[in-house]
Amino acid sequence: MTKKDLSQNRFKVDLHTHILPKEIPDFESMFGYGGWVKLENHETDDDKVHMYKDNKHFRTIACNCWSPEKRMEESDDTGVDVQVISTIPVMFSYWAKPNDALVVSEFLNNHVAKCVTENPKRFIGLGTIPMQSPDLAIKELKRCVNELGLSGVQIGSHVNNLNLDDPQFEPLWKAAEELDTVIFVHPWDMDTSSRMSKYWFPWLIGMPTETTVSICSMIFGGVFERYPNLKVCFAHGGGSFLGTFGRICHGYDCRPDIVATGCKIHPSEFISKLYFDSLVHDENALKLMVDSVGTNKILLGSDYPFPLGEQEPGKLVEKCEWLTEDQKRDILGLNALKLFKLDIDRFL
Repeated sequence: MTKKDLSQNRFKVDLHTHILPKEIPDFESMFGYGGWVKLENHETDDDKVHMYKDNKHFRTIACNCWSPEKRMEESDDTGVDVQVISTIPVMFSYWAKPNDALVVSEFLNNHVAKCVTENPKRFIGLGTIPMQSPDLAIKELKRCVNELGLSGVQIGSHVNNLNLDDPQFEPLWKAAEELDTVIFVHPWDMDTSSRMSKYWFPWLIGMPTETTVSICSMIFGGVFERYPNLKVCFAHGGGSFLGTFGRICHGYDCRPDIVATGCKIHPSEFISKLYFDSLVHDENALKLMVDSVGTNKILLGSDYPFPLGEQEPGKLVEKCEWLTEDQKRDILGLNALKLFKLDIDRFL
């Protein structure tokens, strides 16, 4: 695509895509305890591998999860110019010993950086950090940004039993704000027991709830009040947050003794500061998002290469006749470039 072509085409940057090396170390042998993801070759298909966690099958992934060449080929087919690549959340490893999780983070981040370095016109990278140790997390965050040239990090919606407003994360938010880098919050470690065990509920219901909890904890815990320049984007259109925002605000108003204990500013003052990806699967939900935060805070996200994502990235946005052409271009790509402070010329 040339500069001239931009007047006729929409430049697409897919914020929400996941990647994994085809081969990962045997972390169980390396660290001496279980819980780690292992990869095993598919029985009949060389283009697929099985992911196992604690000897239980977690997911089967295809080569588009690890092959930059396949990703670029499929991106070309769907009109995506640039993918923002980050690890699969199951690799976060917040449950592990901190120094071991740092080793895993370093391995994954080096791989993401290598993909970006080898294909700088097609990929932007987000790292992962060992959130169970804020000191190590800050150390790896700085390495990601200052040494590896990544554009931010992806973190989980909670860290073990802690929400993101926990005081121990204060130094991390301060460091991220000072670095002026991006935090992409992705739901993970959903409840899979009892009533949530059927019908794919952890992914269909648990994920939106997880994201909503992460947003509300950061708002009510005063994180955005203390760090007004912190740049945070939430996956899956913010989960169920926008759909329940009226109820959330009403709770702040009617029971401030319970809700407003950590934040002196009304939640409505923060909503325009948050970023969301466009992965909502529904035009009415997208309209709610636009009405709530405007089009300059929404970034194209597909959850590539997984089936619960948008299989044709940007199709929902493109078919909305109530969006102007400029608004579509912003959502599909230009907002991401602004958020990451990247010039479009790098990718042309």
